[in-house]
Amino acid sequence: MKIALAYNLKPTSASVWDDTYAEWDDWETIEAVRDALATDHEVVLIEADAEVERRITQTAPDLIFNMAEGLHGAGREAQLPALLERLQIPFTGSSARTLALGLDKAATKRVLRQHGLPTPEGVVMHRSDQVCPLSFFPLMVKPLYEGSSKGIWGESVVLTPADLRRQVSRIVERYAQPALVETFLPGREFTVALLGNGAHVAVLPVVEICFAALDQAAVPIYSYEAKWLWDTLDRPLDIFHCPADIDAALADRLAGLCQRAFSALACRDWCRIDVRLDDCGNPAILEMNPLPGILPHADSHSCFPQAAAQAGMTYTDLIRRVVALACERYGLRG
Repeated sequence: MKIALAYNLKPTSASVWDDTYAEWDDWETIEAVRDALATDHEVVLIEADAEVERRITQTAPDLIFNMAEGLHGAGREAQLPALLERLQIPFTGSSARTLALGLDKAATKRVLRQHGLPTPEGVVMHRSDQVCPLSFFPLMVKPLYEGSSKGIWGESVVLTPADLRRQVSRIVERYAQPALVETFLPGREFTVALLGNGAHVAVLPVVEICFAALDQAAVPIYSYEAKWLWDTLDRPLDIFHCPADIDAALADRLAGLCQRAFSALACRDWCRIDVRLDDCGNPAILEMNPLPGILPHADSHSCFPQAAAQAGMTYTDLIRRVVALACERYGLRG
């Protein structure tokens, strides 16, 4: 089968302090996915830029392995899937609708609540002088339409109305989009990787984000600093523990919660879901990631590959499994 690997390549000149391309993939990741696909298939690389439709039409692939994040706009992750849906070309992962929904944190929260799923109280703020109905601090302030911890720093957890106004203003000015303000949950944080479709969605071993690995003065969140500045290949942080040290009851609650969320957003093939506990130990969904990161290096601290490894899967196994799930959906012979 001919598979086109669609991607966005992170510029090598981009500074780690510039988060414009934080969601894009480096060449090492693209090569790793290509090599995994090449064990069974003919693979063609297609960069998802302005020429992507012409390249896809000329290549005529049987399936596209989608890892393209897009650029510009709240629907950027849906840009390529929408094109593929119009061209009626099969692709891995979720639909354009689900990817657009997943990047809009407020819309995701509405869907979760409609399905009776817990998520922190939140409000969208378009201006720093807007009245915030959430009266209990601390609060968490983040960009409404970003991923990869973009716009989330230690200062994003605010303790006073003045701090809140300052962070909302920073997000509106820097990212040209509203801020999502949420109740800050003080408990443990987990991320849950899922593989499957319909009634057959497998939950991989849970990953805990252990904030004890951060500096003692650091705010206990997985911020941009923690993800991209402090945790490096040269000096990796021992921040991810998989499988998480949790009892069977909590593991079952997390699995059930995330499977229901997977279904609520109509996710396909795979998704990663971030969950945090409140002060009573009850889990709530923070974010959905239907286009999960898959860094291949063992020290890169990429949650999905780590969870897959604990489930007995190699990196190649993971990529092949995603392809198999997509082929099954479309009735293709992989």
